Amino acid sequence: MSAQLCSFQLAGMSFCVPAVEVQEIISSQAITRVPLADAAVVGLINLRGQIVTSIDVRARLGLDGETAKRPINVVVRNSDGVFSLLVDSIGDVVEPDDSQLDTVPETVPSHLRDLIAGVYKLPDRLLFVLDLNRIVSP
Repeated sequence: MSAQLCSFQLAGMSFCVPAVEVQEIISSQAITRVPLADAAVVGLINLRGQIVTSIDVRARLGLDGETAKRPINVVVRNSDGVFSLLVDSIGDVVEPDDSQLDTVPETVPSHLRDLIAGVYKLPDRLLFVLDLNRIVSP
């Protein structure tokens, strides 16, 4: 049985999180900066009265380059609450076959391996599955 995954792009690479953990996808929002926060925490957004922490996934993964001028907010929910993942662009909801799932290759730097749960080998690309709990943890 395969899971539905919400895919998105960062630095020309494809990443995803389980679609069941995605609350909604919204365009760029006004962000209030948080002093002394972790470098990956961009700030807070007001989502219809709910204060949500915005995380720059590119910074969290240590990827080169700057986040898009108008990043997309992938609003996710886990046991710790609601978070906004800032990504360059949104992809499709994909449902790859479980046989395409593999472990993270040893060639991926160790600091990234800790944040990636697995890799789907699709015909046209690699799709990295983010460990959502580790991505949103400081």
